[in-house]
Amino acid sequence: MKIEVIETTDKIRMTLFGNVLEALRACRITGKVVAVKDIRTILKYGVKSAPVLIINGIVMFAGKVQSPEEIIKLIQQSISNFT
Repeated sequence: MKIEVIETTDKIRMTLFGNVLEALRACRITGKVVAVKDIRTILKYGVKSAPVLIINGIVMFAGKVQSPEEIIKLIQQSISNFT
């Protein structure tokens, strides 16, 4: 599972990053979490507001820092889409 976090400020990115890591631990899933800073990659996803959470290349949400519980639901949804 590849998870990408897009944000323009370090404080919000680290909050979202931490929430993602906490959600992964709660789900007992090993995943790669990457902070995306490259403008070309950001433009590729076509998002207009940050922060953004991308799981396996799919934008899961944009514009708000989600709680670990909300991210757990998104991870579970993403897993169920592949099974």
